[in-house]
Amino acid sequence: MRAIQFKSFGGPEVLELVNLSRPKVKGHQVLIKTKAIGVNYADTMRREGNYVLPTPLPFIPGSEVVGEINDVGEAVTTVAKGDTVVALVGAGAYADFVVADEASLIRKPDTLDAYHAVALPLQALSAYHIITTMGRLQEGESILIHAAGGGVGSLAVQLAKLFGAKKVLATASTESKRQLAKQLGADEVIDYTQDKWDQHILDITDGRGVDVVLEMAGGDIFQRSVQCLAPFGRLIIYGVASGEIPVLNPVDLMEKNKTVTGFFLPAMLEKPALYQESLQKILGLAAEGKLKTIIGKTYSIEDASQLHADMQNRKTQGKLILIP
Repeated sequence: MRAIQFKSFGGPEVLELVNLSRPKVKGHQVLIKTKAIGVNYADTMRREGNYVLPTPLPFIPGSEVVGEINDVGEAVTTVAKGDTVVALVGAGAYADFVVADEASLIRKPDTLDAYHAVALPLQALSAYHIITTMGRLQEGESILIHAAGGGVGSLAVQLAKLFGAKKVLATASTESKRQLAKQLGADEVIDYTQDKWDQHILDITDGRGVDVVLEMAGGDIFQRSVQCLAPFGRLIIYGVASGEIPVLNPVDLMEKNKTVTGFFLPAMLEKPALYQESLQKILGLAAEGKLKTIIGKTYSIEDASQLHADMQNRKTQGKLILIP
């Protein structure tokens, strides 16, 4: 089978198209013939050697896949050959075939095509649990969503509205991304590349600030976002896209009882029941047309290096997908 692999850490150029033996399955494992492969910033962090977990070399990136079950292990009981499924795997999705555990599979709804289905698992699950499990958003509260034109952000805007947020504030770096956020339900859109954007947030909220912040940039944006929190506000960190590790002074949290916490999806996936329930709900919302996935661009698997370069140079919008 073909796969995209890197043998050393570095820029997009370290990604290589290689030919490997097709994996064998046993026990509760299934072999999926990939139809669509989701691409995420975590893949670029793996490639650079900056991921939260160690990345063994050589490494095949990719954790989201939609495809048809090609083979099953002897203990598999809930799915069969020929089923089309959505799966989250630890790694190895940038390939013609990928192995997944039976417990990680959800059947793809018939009303969703492979591209829109693969856009949901990692990013929609992240948005869902950042807002609900970690952010504890309550009906009538306000929320600030950074990078609202991206994969997690565009889904978070919609989910925040579905979960009863009174005011959804969204930031993005370009006019087209801000307009996208507005179309998806954001009440206010802000250009965070402009000076004093944080003061604008406070002005919009009459000086109170927001109850929940979704933050994935790091650096100065993190520092200013902490100042935008309302009393008892919660800020959830789920990435450091800028590469600038933020520094937090705990004293800044005390006066208004603010909370800063982190979110890492793989830790959530260690709770299969929680994962299955939330992904079923997300796929159901999408199948009913209540949750829109924004497909930015599709690339052939041979163009994985170009995809990574485009994404890191902010030349993309919405979900990026590799096609075997």
